[in-house]
Amino acid sequence: MQDHGFLQYAVVLLLAAVIAVPLAKRWQLGAVLGYLGAGALIGPSGLRLIGNTEQISQLSELGVVLMLFVIGMELSPQRLWVMRRNVFGLGSLQMVATATLIGGVACFLGLGWKAALVIGLGLALSSTAIDLQLLAERKELTSAHGRLGFAILLFQDVAAIPILALIPILGAGHGDVHGSADLLAALRVILTIAGVVVVGRYLLRPLFRAVAKVGTPEVFTAATLLVVIGTAWMMELAGISMSLGAFLAGVLLADSEYRHEIEAQIEPFRGLLLGLFFVSIGMSLDVQMALAQPQLVATLLAGLLAAKALVLFAVSRFAAGEDRQQSVALAAVLAQGGEFAFVVFTLAASNGLISNELRALLVLVITLSMAATPLLVRLRSEFAPKGKSKPAREFDALDVATPRVIIAGMGRVGQIVARMLNANKIPFTALEADPEQVDFMRNFGNMVFFGDASRLEVLRAAQADKAEIFVIATEDPDSNLRTARLLRRHFPHLKIFARARNRQHVFKLMDLNLDNIVRDTFFSSLEIARGVFEALGYDEASADDYVRRFRQHDERMLAVQYPIYDDEAALLQSAKESRADLERLFRADTQQQEGDT
Repeated sequence: MQDHGFLQYAVVLLLAAVIAVPLAKRWQLGAVLGYLGAGALIGPSGLRLIGNTEQISQLSELGVVLMLFVIGMELSPQRLWVMRRNVFGLGSLQMVATATLIGGVACFLGLGWKAALVIGLGLALSSTAIDLQLLAERKELTSAHGRLGFAILLFQDVAAIPILALIPILGAGHGDVHGSADLLAALRVILTIAGVVVVGRYLLRPLFRAVAKVGTPEVFTAATLLVVIGTAWMMELAGISMSLGAFLAGVLLADSEYRHEIEAQIEPFRGLLLGLFFVSIGMSLDVQMALAQPQLVATLLAGLLAAKALVLFAVSRFAAGEDRQQSVALAAVLAQGGEFAFVVFTLAASNGLISNELRALLVLVITLSMAATPLLVRLRSEFAPKGKSKPAREFDALDVATPRVIIAGMGRVGQIVARMLNANKIPFTALEADPEQVDFMRNFGNMVFFGDASRLEVLRAAQADKAEIFVIATEDPDSNLRTARLLRRHFPHLKIFARARNRQHVFKLMDLNLDNIVRDTFFSSLEIARGVFEALGYDEASADDYVRRFRQHDERMLAVQYPIYDDEAALLQSAKESRADLERLFRADTQQQEGDT
């Protein structure tokens, strides 16, 4: 009977997802709203096809855990340290300002200061799962508001620990017994985090190295899931957020040579379980309460979204210095309540800080705010400035022999590489996403296929799994980076040569550990400088030496600035120091030459 119930739940959940998500995407509402709508439809307030929502909710939390693990692997400890200003500075500013504003309103409405404090802190939290999923869907994780939003969400995950520790203290006296218990709890948290760091630092890489030698993919997958779920379990035993523990494990593996293989192995589990998490949030929606008190619920929902959006806009615009468009985008994405607030308010109700009726009302408002987020994001994008769109055109069918080299982007750079390969009879496939450029190249007899290399189906059709080398010569940095990420994740065997437009583009490509990164105009600029020195009367050897020294100095500066490229102040200071060092280098050389003469 239990097996029958499990199978029935599985069929209902999968059927709801398969139907709701494509419909939501067709209506341009995003997958998140599709999952939420499916959950509301099949849950206790809808068709009641699923009754035991608690077990499903617990299982679905693994989706958030896996997502935070993957995000953690994108950040090395060096880059995480560079983000400290955004995480602890702007993140704490958002938490304090939002909690103060909402808590002040709660006090004004007649609640005690303890209840108002808990409500303010709980509602200051946003949904990490929904926000990161939406940013990833819209390819905005690397945008200015995406990076700032991630930093704020990361601080909120960290802040959830002291918030949970604070609630029992507010609900009870401050006796010595409680003080000792709190001290032991804090010590347990510190020791657990230290244990995860030590294990991750010294044991994870040898573990994956040993598993990789076995050569069995399912064992590697099992080892990956063991690390993620084991770390989350340890954190939960210590009273710490599971997602924070998984994020920490991901950070410790960020520099691992197995990072891309690990991401590829857990991607199917992450996507499915994260979708299940959104379905469980939809099932928790109490439609009857919303219908019983529509004006109250609507007022609280509008007030929550407005208060959080106001604080987020102010933090982004005035504290972070972002422009108006990025600030509005941040406010639209993070204005909802968070799933961790469910835990906060349940604990607050059990400690007598708020009533069960108020807890149910707050949970309803938070759930509705989550459902409203995809709509807010779409509404913001509708009013955002739009560039000119190109006419739709079907991608070419790639029915060609297996290439040794694939070139993405047939502009001035890609054309030169293609001509040299063609002259040496080396088989290659050339892809170009601009249909006008494709037609122009074909007029000259060149074999170029219309296709976007930043899409996985195009890469597979181009036989990237069988090629040896991939040249990313696209001019658009965002498309360039999307292609590089896809290649690293799905075709790790490829040697990748990437064109970079500027230093920031170089740094982001360096995050992906590409085989070769070539900067636009850098070498041609060095040749021009060489000619200028010779025209000024310098001999050929001196001009060559100056160019060589500058190139070595600039490449050293790239390595020095790479860990701090997200910190604008540190980057500007480094650039000033670089100019001074370069001047001293050439001044010393000039003085030596004058002394020799």
